[in-house]
Amino acid sequence: MAGSNCSQATEFILAGFPEAPAAQVAQFLLFLLTYLVTILGNLGMIALIRVSPLLHSPMYYFLGNLAFVNLCTSTIITPRMLAGVLLGKKGITYAGCMAQVFTFDLFEMVECVLLVVMAYDRYVAVCHPLLYPLVMSPERCSRLVTGSYLLGLINGVGQTISMSSLFFCGSSAIDLFFCDISLLISLSTSNTTLSLNIMRTSSLLGVSSILVVLVSYMVIISTVLSTSSAGGKRQALSTCASHLTTVSTFYGSLIFMYLIPRSETSRGGDRWAAVLYTVVTPMLNPLIYGLRNQVVKEAWRRLRKRRSVARYTGGVGDSLGFL
Repeated sequence: MAGSNCSQATEFILAGFPEAPAAQVAQFLLFLLTYLVTILGNLGMIALIRVSPLLHSPMYYFLGNLAFVNLCTSTIITPRMLAGVLLGKKGITYAGCMAQVFTFDLFEMVECVLLVVMAYDRYVAVCHPLLYPLVMSPERCSRLVTGSYLLGLINGVGQTISMSSLFFCGSSAIDLFFCDISLLISLSTSNTTLSLNIMRTSSLLGVSSILVVLVSYMVIISTVLSTSSAGGKRQALSTCASHLTTVSTFYGSLIFMYLIPRSETSRGGDRWAAVLYTVVTPMLNPLIYGLRNQVVKEAWRRLRKRRSVARYTGGVGDSLGFL
């Protein structure tokens, strides 16, 4: 009905940028540095996992995929935001907004599922170590990762179809720096029932993933506390600490952004939660695993040793058995 009374919006205004020039420059430099660290950290993590046999295990296979997802999530949001902050280009075309909705929601769901898969991996490793090679076989790991991308694709397609069926005849200003689904729904002048139902289904899957992760770690902690060996407790906790930190950062910002009613939060709080969720978290994950995980540290140390030996022996270091 709305479509017969007005013309569909061809452009949205991303109004989540500061107006003061000094604030714009400071935020541009901060976000640019964050994005560069994100690119280098996640690419470095992917490369290290590929070249280091020490990291050829299910946990790091999942971590490599998580790094790829973080890389994609940041690239979907940050370059467009940098252009908006520096050049003042607040407009985004309707097609560009729908493309951002599709890709962002695709990788958002993939990350949710991957975090659940990683929690399951740690549960099997700590609670059923003898069955671990059988349960987390290469074939099953591949299926789990493929399933996460399929669920992400379904989520992205569903959200995009529901958004493309809406009409936007009134205000086209989005009070964030990217096309957020909840804000797009609030701007629509047509029936939003389908979009709301799809968004609620996606949110329900997100909440379910949080519960699965929490239950997994409750069982893990219970198993660790019942372990008599202090060394065993230390080793088990060290393998889970990095993942717990990643889960806390991702889900904490996700809850603040989407599950707390907007009437209870300020606009500034929403914006900074979005920054944490879309810009900071993808940067933190490789740093968390690089700084807290002893196996990753050892793999990096061996790689440097290997290159150092190859440099001083004319490339024969590999034949000496160095990793």
